[in-house]
Amino acid sequence: MTHEETPLQLVAVSAGTSDPSTTRMLADRAAQAVVEQLGISGRDASAQVIELAPLATETVQSLVSGLPTSSVQEAIEKLATADGLIVSTPVYKASISGLFKSFVDLLDNDLLIAKPVLLAATAGSSRHAMVVDDHLRPLFAFLRAIPAPTSLFAAPEDWGTPETSKRIDRAAGELAALMTSGVGHHIADGGWDSYQHTFGGNATRAHRSATDVDLDTDLMRQARGGR
Repeated sequence: MTHEETPLQLVAVSAGTSDPSTTRMLADRAAQAVVEQLGISGRDASAQVIELAPLATETVQSLVSGLPTSSVQEAIEKLATADGLIVSTPVYKASISGLFKSFVDLLDNDLLIAKPVLLAATAGSSRHAMVVDDHLRPLFAFLRAIPAPTSLFAAPEDWGTPETSKRIDRAAGELAALMTSGVGHHIADGGWDSYQHTFGGNATRAHRSATDVDLDTDLMRQARGGR
């Protein structure tokens, strides 16, 4: 199977806590639109959603211990191997969800290098519309991901409007284009060695074990007492 024939993996992360959750609904609509756009371009794709609410307790445990639980680790690995991401968070008090930020704090800084991502948020008021670009975009810039130019935001009055559907389609088309262009792989491949990586991290190319440690460097010889 060639690279072009390999089905693309789309992963959506939803930090919604209610049931039903408008944050999850926005992620689902975006994911469906991205899969449809990829199908139009001739690429098969599958989509899955990571719900953060069921992982809330384990997320806190992982932050305190410094070691992800098995369920949190599984979620992180899905992000590492995804070809594209959708992240969707509710807005509380003019900022992104604490649950969402806590989960992101568990990610290695090199996990999402050059990973295409669609940014989305929901809130109870349109006053929070700029939170996506004021909070999410800088966060994923720090993680060196590639956010789609168009972000998504939905307040109660936005659901069901033609403008919201058009914006979802536009954002989905941008993410699909980034996923199929190969630009992310090109950027990551070209600069991978110059990035700082987490030893033994979750990034696909950052896996290291004790056997990978060079014991013959000056620093390591000093650590061994000069031997």
